Amino acid sequence: MKKALLVLQDGLVFEGEAFGADGEVIGEVVFNTSMTGYQEILTDPSYKGQIVTMTYTEMGNYGINQEDIESAGGPKVEGFVVKEYIPYYSNWRAVGSLSDYLKRHGIVGISGIDTRALTRHIRNYGAQMGIISTVETDPEKLYEKIKDHPGIGGVDLVKYVTTKEEFKWSETVWTWSGKKKDSTKITADDQKQYHVIVYDFGVKFSILRNLASAGFDITVVPASTPAEEVLERNPDGILFSNGPGDPEAVVYGIENARKLIGRKPIFGICLGHQILGLALGGRTYKLKFGHHGGNHPVMDLKTGRVEITSQNHNYCVDVKGLGDKVRLTHRNLYDGTEEGMEHVELPLFSVQHHPEAGPGPNDARGIFMRFRELIHKCN
Repeated sequence: MKKALLVLQDGLVFEGEAFGADGEVIGEVVFNTSMTGYQEILTDPSYKGQIVTMTYTEMGNYGINQEDIESAGGPKVEGFVVKEYIPYYSNWRAVGSLSDYLKRHGIVGISGIDTRALTRHIRNYGAQMGIISTVETDPEKLYEKIKDHPGIGGVDLVKYVTTKEEFKWSETVWTWSGKKKDSTKITADDQKQYHVIVYDFGVKFSILRNLASAGFDITVVPASTPAEEVLERNPDGILFSNGPGDPEAVVYGIENARKLIGRKPIFGICLGHQILGLALGGRTYKLKFGHHGGNHPVMDLKTGRVEITSQNHNYCVDVKGLGDKVRLTHRNLYDGTEEGMEHVELPLFSVQHHPEAGPGPNDARGIFMRFRELIHKCN
């Protein structure tokens, strides 16, 4: 196997073996605690700008298939770090290996390193920029390239992952048998297909599938679409999607949100939640090492129900800082961070976690029906 190096901004060096594409890549190094679902993670647009480390040991053992993707155009991660890459895959849906898939899309990977040590380092010292190289074997030269990197804070990464043109979506959630059909019961409100416009800040296909299963007629628009154009189309509701990076850098998204709040029912997920928080006059802050994985317990404060959720974010909304405008609806039970809010007067709510999973548990999927019920009340 060809040698590869991972060098962090603070000088820590890991030596491993290359897989995927040859080359050199810089990104913010984070870790994900999901045991499976590497293909969905690789294609999640929220990871734009980041090098993802998987904490589970074996990756690649079930190969790559043509269904488990969360965005068009291949992986969105900058690089991929694993403990053990398994080149011999076995799965009835597999059409190729993980390494070949990464190579085809120009994604550099490194295996054979102590991912437990790397994860503990990130937990202790925080997420930071790093560089993976399969072409440079001198760690000092790589450190010189990365030590003064400004990072991805304040950078608009949404513009790299949003759709260029609007499109319609109708595919619903899959069942375990692989057949594509509705798996969410629609309430008895004459089963009308409410029209919802989705602002694509890096939307995952699983979000769109869940919306379709909840009975929505879906139009996805570019992230910079003016609010005036959206209102002219008179949708029944608006969804602000997930996406990558620093929410404060998505100035156009915040401005459009301000114009739309109170005009239509609105639902926000992850980056969309953060953008809505900023549009309401609040602030966001960066977590030390973020939340990335499929095992985060979140309490619904209305019901007391604890849901195991999928998460992928580095920033949080200071919900308490919004005062009496909103109510806190969800709290992360790992670290107590605020995970959801609803406006006390206007038809608006949002969550920080990913109710669509992909990968991860489906505990929070019912929130899509909550969005439908909110729209139904407003019609």
